[in-house]
Formats: sequence, C-alpha cells, structure tokens
Amino acid sequence: MASFFSIRPASTGERETLEALQWRASLNNSGDREALLAHPDAIVLPDAQIEAGGVFVAERDNVIIGFAAVQPRADGTAELDGLFVEPALWKHGIGRSLVNHCAAFASAGGASALHVTGNPHSLGFYNACGFEQIGVEKTRFGAGLVMRKQL
Repeated sequence: MASFFSIRPASTGERETLEALQWRASLNNSGDREALLAHPDAIVLPDAQIEAGGVFVAERDNVIIGFAAVQPRADGTAELDGLFVEPALWKHGIGRSLVNHCAAFASAGGASALHVTGNPHSLGFYNACGFEQIGVEKTRFGAGLVMRKQL
C-alpha cells in the first residue's frame, strides 16, 4: 500500500506537471503507446478545466502522484474526464481514491451518476470502482468502453 497521500484541487501552475504525469502513465499502457506517439496533441489539460475546479491531484510528501478530472454533463450527471497515476504506484489505491473523490465531488454538485469512457484494458479497474459498462463508443484511438457509476 502506498504511504499516506492527500487529495486537493489542482492549480493552473501545475498543468505541465500533470500533463507530464499523463504522458508517463499513458505510455506505460502498451495499447496506448503507438497511438499517443503518433498524436502527441492528444495530451492537453486546459487551464480552463483546472480553473473550473474539477481537477484534483493526489499528493504525497509535496509530490504529485496522480490526478483526476471531472466535468458536469448536460444530462445532470458528470464525466470522469481523466485519471492518471504514476506507473510505479499503480495498484496502491491512489486511482480508486481519486475516483471516489471525484464521485463525491460530482454528487455534492447534484450529479446522479459518474460516467467514464475507458480503454478496454481498464475494465477491471473501473468495475472494481463500481462502474458498469453500458456501451462501446468510437474514440480517436479506437473502441472506448462507456461506463457509469450511480451516485
């Protein structure tokens, strides 16, 4: 288990750090590597998204070890728009804690469910976090699993 970490809102000054973490995490998934290297523009975290207050970082000893982003949807639910953890710390509860934090944030904002479109290799993780697959959607990089977690 990873040692103690906290979750807090991200600041715009951390955008480059978060994008670098997203690169490290994404390139560690062999199924994502080729597509991302061919399309480096795919990893962008807009300042406006951070300023809106829905990007959260997991931090340990003043070092960012993961982050997640959540956004409201027009249908009254919310979207988990990104979830990334330092690869060396995968399977230590950080990702699950970030999902739970985003779910609580979305619920406090009135959302009835949290949605995510995930890579097929993430199915087991999202199922363990309480999501159910409700469909498949074509994404820029292939099939994405459309999943929902009731709040």
